[in-house]
Amino acid sequence: MRVSIVFFLLIIQLFLFLSFNEGRSSRNSCCSRNLIEEVCKNFTQSLPHLRYKFCIDSLEAGPGSRCANRHELGLIALNLLLNNATDTQCYIKQLLGKSKGLNPIIQSNLETCLELYLSGIIDLKVGISAYESSGGGIFGVSAISWSGLRCKDGMRANKGAVPPLKKRNNDILHLSAIGFGFTSAD
Repeated sequence: MRVSIVFFLLIIQLFLFLSFNEGRSSRNSCCSRNLIEEVCKNFTQSLPHLRYKFCIDSLEAGPGSRCANRHELGLIALNLLLNNATDTQCYIKQLLGKSKGLNPIIQSNLETCLELYLSGIIDLKVGISAYESSGGGIFGVSAISWSGLRCKDGMRANKGAVPPLKKRNNDILHLSAIGFGFTSAD
């Protein structure tokens, strides 16, 4: 019985906390939502292959995006790109770990993709540091974008497109486009 009372009190406390923060964040949310919409509108006009909805959804999903200014939003976008690239690298390692029964061409393509992502992630980390300090960083975004594009092309050229990797490469290319928008404009 005592556990249920404590649990009930925790639920009430959480509800009150969320209610209080909802009121505070809605004021900032409006401004950031407008900033995200403005940024994505500009990016999709200058980068036609970038989808507006993807841009909006990605930036809104980033932690802290509700209260971010333009530079902070760029940092959020670059970190989303880094997280996505790192996750893709992990996924490729998993696919290679299950290499028994893999077509040798697909396995070779995956190994190439892994090398491309390893290198691209290192460059992207340098680019993020440059963006944090001076607003630059386009080189890092370019490197990871190139990794995603080369991986995508390699898989397609050998008819070895592993469907989940195809989507991941496309996401990298779209997140890179958002990153380009921030690093080239700041």
